[in-house]
Order: sequence, then C-alpha cells, then structure tokens
Amino acid sequence: MADVTFITGSTLGSAEYVAEDLAEKLDEAGFSTEVLHGPGLDELSQHGIWLVVTSTHGAGDIPDNLQPLFDELEENKPDLSQVRYGAIGIGNKEYDLFCGAIVKMDSALTACGAKRLGDRLEIDVLEHEIPEDPAGVWLEEWKTHLG
Repeated sequence: MADVTFITGSTLGSAEYVAEDLAEKLDEAGFSTEVLHGPGLDELSQHGIWLVVTSTHGAGDIPDNLQPLFDELEENKPDLSQVRYGAIGIGNKEYDLFCGAIVKMDSALTACGAKRLGDRLEIDVLEHEIPEDPAGVWLEEWKTHLG
C-alpha cells in the first residue's frame, strides 16, 4: 500500500499528537508512515503522499517549525506535481483567521502542482477538546483516496 509522510507544524504540540495518532491508525491499516516535525523541502520526497497537519498561532500564522518549508515552497515553487496530499488544520474559531496556517499551506502546495486528496479538515479546539477525535473520523474517508 501507499506510504504516507506526515508533515507537522506545531507550537504547543497538538498537531504532532494528531499526526502521531493518525500515523498509528494508518500503520494498523497496513500503510507505512513517517512523521516529520517541521521538515525542510530537502527532507521530503517530491512524489508520493503527504499529510500536512498544522496548528495556527497568532494572526493566522504558520508555526515557527513549519515556516521554513512554507517559505521554500513560496520562493522556489518546486515541481510537486507528483505529490498528492491531505490537509488538516487546528485552530480556534474565536480568531479571525481560523486555521489560517493550513489555508496558506494548502494554497502553497497547490501552487506548486500538488493535488489535494479529499476535503481539508479544519478542527476548532473550542468544539473538540481532543482534536484526534475529528481527525480520526476524517481519516476514515481520506484513506479511501489512497487506494
């Protein structure tokens, strides 16, 4: 089955927890996974399946550990036409730019030719104290795109 590379952007760890939980679920379903916390572009295969999980901080900002990758995508516009990806954002609807980080990452990946699989998931931490729960439900639908 497909290999899935998780890319996390996190300030307080919630995106990392979600990614690790989802990776475990995919491993149990027979997929192989790798979880990278804030990787550089040179650490990523430019083909295959990525699952980006990021929180948002400040005014819709990308977490510090993911900012370098975002900057590389924006500045270098690498050819990611062989990448398919999923997108999960974690945020707080009380802020104007709810899940702004995943919206920015989604846009940057698409601009580089990557193709998103399924819908982007945006988790409101005010509604879901444990963001792994809605992410797990979303994963069941998302993994049908991996076949």
